Amino acid sequence: MIRVLIADDEPMIRAGVRSVLSTDPDIDVVAEAADGRDAVELVRRHRPAVAVLDIRMPGTNGIEAAAEIRRTVPETGVVMLTTFGEDDYILQALGGGAAGFLIKSGEPEELIAGVRAVADGAAYLSPKVAARVVAHLSATGAGALAGRRTAARERVGALTGRERDVLAFLGSGLSNGQIARRLHVVEGTVKAHVSSILARLGVDNRAAAAVVAHEAGIVAPAQPPLDR
Repeated sequence: MIRVLIADDEPMIRAGVRSVLSTDPDIDVVAEAADGRDAVELVRRHRPAVAVLDIRMPGTNGIEAAAEIRRTVPETGVVMLTTFGEDDYILQALGGGAAGFLIKSGEPEELIAGVRAVADGAAYLSPKVAARVVAHLSATGAGALAGRRTAARERVGALTGRERDVLAFLGSGLSNGQIARRLHVVEGTVKAHVSSILARLGVDNRAAAAVVAHEAGIVAPAQPPLDR
């Protein structure tokens, strides 16, 4: 069972997220919070596998809460809920170690897929979020889109062929175990490849590596999950 905490200052949004997650028999929403401070306290108390946090909340916002959760309860993965126009916040959350990013107006299936991926130790970027991150980076003095794509491809070019395969699956939100089954190798081999990929790309976490995969255009096509 995947234990989940939901934090959003809007009761209707919390109810909607809970309703969607309740359709999956393997997900159990164990707590809800209306702000980041309560979210951190409830995570400490309940130790959920995943915390689903709104980026903007009064008092302690989602970014600050995510950083505190990652510091004090590192076994809890963080999924950020965002809306269009919050690109700067997404980049801050990405740097703070959040593992999943979803658009509130996205499909319900994406919410379940994101929670499952993060619970399984993977990174999950909604395709819409990934596209906006790449576009935002290109429009904020970080280089033109074509330039960033070229730079990302050069960085990816420094990887071995197998590391590129792993990065492509990582970018599509697969866990180490799922990647291992796709490539017919043991999970420990994938874990070693992921560590090498992060070091070679100069990024701190899987979500940041997934952004590079999207920039380079090597994300593997979505496939049905092998297991539930």
